Amino acid sequence: MTQTTSRPDTAGTAARSSRPAWGAGVVYRCELAKLAALWWVKALLAACFVGPFAFALAMKLQDTEPTDTLFGRWVHDTGFASPLVVLGFASQWGLPVLACLVSGDIFSAEDRYGTWKAILTRSRTRTDILIGKALAAASFSVAAVVLAAVGSMISGVLLIGNQPLINLSGTAIPPGQATVLVALSWATALPPVLGFTCLGLFLSLVTRNSVAGVLGSTVIGLLMQIYAFVNGFDVIRHLLLTTPFDAWHGFLVDQPYYGPLEEGLAVCAAYIVAFLVAAYVVIRRRDFTEG
Repeated sequence: MTQTTSRPDTAGTAARSSRPAWGAGVVYRCELAKLAALWWVKALLAACFVGPFAFALAMKLQDTEPTDTLFGRWVHDTGFASPLVVLGFASQWGLPVLACLVSGDIFSAEDRYGTWKAILTRSRTRTDILIGKALAAASFSVAAVVLAAVGSMISGVLLIGNQPLINLSGTAIPPGQATVLVALSWATALPPVLGFTCLGLFLSLVTRNSVAGVLGSTVIGLLMQIYAFVNGFDVIRHLLLTTPFDAWHGFLVDQPYYGPLEEGLAVCAAYIVAFLVAAYVVIRRRDFTEG
């Protein structure tokens, strides 16, 4: 009687292990590791979380109120007003700049250090590199917004209190519902932030200069804000990437309205697709043997 013994399928195992990993995923993990090693990236993320504590403490210690901002009159009465005031300020100036600090440098850094030829000889396509770097820059932007939202919420409740929030219609909102509305309000900032992230990616790639990538995106955001402030043509204002930052106002009334949010999502999606497609065209056509 012949006894048969089962042997592991070494050929199949070898074939499976030899399959190449998803190229963009490899680039993404590599870029995340590079960002995590940069002290200024860690400092920025820490500032996003700690900064709101400084604001809430300042509001608690001083008698004046930022009454020229939405919910500014309530910053001494409820901790849920503080994250909304922070969101209002950050949406106007901070978040567009923050979104471009990494994305505006993530491609041009390769030009600065002369590493394009090295990364293009590691079995990763140009598309892999574009997708991986875009995902890494987007991850930083999302992390920055989330940390700022969590920091502003925690600091407001701890330093001021969890009293009911008075909405824009003058109605008191209980703490549980106020927490959800504040979180949703901050979530509406993510689409335009990602739009500015893609703008920074495109400028970083096409200019090959980190200063142009970061400052160029910042200046464009500033010009958009100025145009909105001077009450230009309403049609153009609705097409600006900065306008969706105000979509959260519709959540905080007795009869919520979501038209600005839906319109803002469409506008942001158009900007994101346009900048990514433009970046794809640039990176596919670029001759990296130059210089």
